[in-house]
Amino acid sequence: MKARHIHFRHARLFAQSSSMTSGVIWKQLLFFFFPIVFGSFFQQLYNTVDAMVVGKVLGKQALAAVGGTTASLVNLLIGFFIGLSSGATVIISQFYGAENQSAVSRAVHTAMAMSLLFGLILTAAGFLLTPWMLRVIATPEDVMPYAVSYLRVIFLGMVPLLVYNVGAGILRAIGDSRRPLLFLIASCMTNIVLDILFVVFFQMGVAGAALATIASQFVSAFLVIRCLVRAKGATHLDLRKIRLHKSLLASITRIGLPTGLQSVMYSLSNVIIQKAINGFDTDALAGWTAYGKIDGLFWMMVNAFGIAVTTFVGQNFGARKLDRCKKGVRTSFLLCYSATLIMGTVLLLLGEVFYTLFTDDPAVIASGLHILRLLVPWYLTYLPIEIFSGALHGAGDTLIPTLITLFGVCLVRILWIVFAVPRWFMLDTVLYSYAITWVLTSVLFFIYYLRGNWLRRCLERSGMVLDGQKP
Repeated sequence: MKARHIHFRHARLFAQSSSMTSGVIWKQLLFFFFPIVFGSFFQQLYNTVDAMVVGKVLGKQALAAVGGTTASLVNLLIGFFIGLSSGATVIISQFYGAENQSAVSRAVHTAMAMSLLFGLILTAAGFLLTPWMLRVIATPEDVMPYAVSYLRVIFLGMVPLLVYNVGAGILRAIGDSRRPLLFLIASCMTNIVLDILFVVFFQMGVAGAALATIASQFVSAFLVIRCLVRAKGATHLDLRKIRLHKSLLASITRIGLPTGLQSVMYSLSNVIIQKAINGFDTDALAGWTAYGKIDGLFWMMVNAFGIAVTTFVGQNFGARKLDRCKKGVRTSFLLCYSATLIMGTVLLLLGEVFYTLFTDDPAVIASGLHILRLLVPWYLTYLPIEIFSGALHGAGDTLIPTLITLFGVCLVRILWIVFAVPRWFMLDTVLYSYAITWVLTSVLFFIYYLRGNWLRRCLERSGMVLDGQKP
């Protein structure tokens, strides 16, 4: 009788959870999307508040250090580990759609073990290598002291950063995007208060801004851990059981490794672009930094659609509802293109207002507006990359999409910077690397999604696992 009681208890938990395998597709995508995009907004607000406070209080050199120079390096290092861990989100969503409870539990504990291990590695490596990395990307001498101070403190917060991202990924894999949003709101409010306290009142400089950021990351990590520890059923986290399950680690790595490598190449190409921009004057560098914060509004929106379609396809692929997967992709395109048209219009009309939040320097504002007006009209060409990539990842197909992205975005962008920029040494030449690579990669994704026979391979690869056998 006891075993039967447990079986029905778990069945009820699955039935009451946020399954995306039935219901109106556009409503489910939007209900899942909005908490993610608001959460991304508050996550973006971490660095944006840092930049606003530092830029207003400490000047444009500090603004350049806190934004563009350090952000590209942090993204390069943490992107690989977050990308690798994203394999756990895909695996959990598929197991969840198939109602494989024991596999969900083992994946949760393996993913959390990965976050702790990777966080410790990043902390040690990042702290030691900070000066060398900043010299490699030719950080200007007037920016260097600020960048070293800020970046070294930021690397001390890698463990809570990865723990939160993995924990939020676990919740989103089962259709819960609301609680990660609430945790980020609490974390962001902490960051804003501590930014003002440390930088304005205690006059701790850029190190104070960095301390405020990592303190807020500890808040979000604590909240997500507490949520998982208190959870019932398959997603319950038992701290004593956190360990790497070899078979699941292999599955997570197979899916997550290409994503991690893709993130590294994305970030590497952006580091090379950052190095090219560092070759221009400080006004251009500060304008690029401020643009990066404004541009973040678009990226948090499109990335939220990517996460939504990944989870949607993952759950429905696990439940073998393949027609629903394809309908979800089409609906995601319609929603994402509509939102991007609205976003682009707002940015073009109110760009100057946004820039005044970061600086009062007319030269910096002029440089930033030039960047914004050149790049924003090309946003629409990027969307197929995000939607198709998210759908393919949800089904467990990561290798070919990664290769497409590595070639179309990363390699071509690097070649453009290496060969075209020295020949036509202008800021516009650097910026056009984005438009060219977005168009090329989107075309390649269209061809692969329609002709690549990817669905059959995913079904063959996952059939044993999704039939209820242990991974």
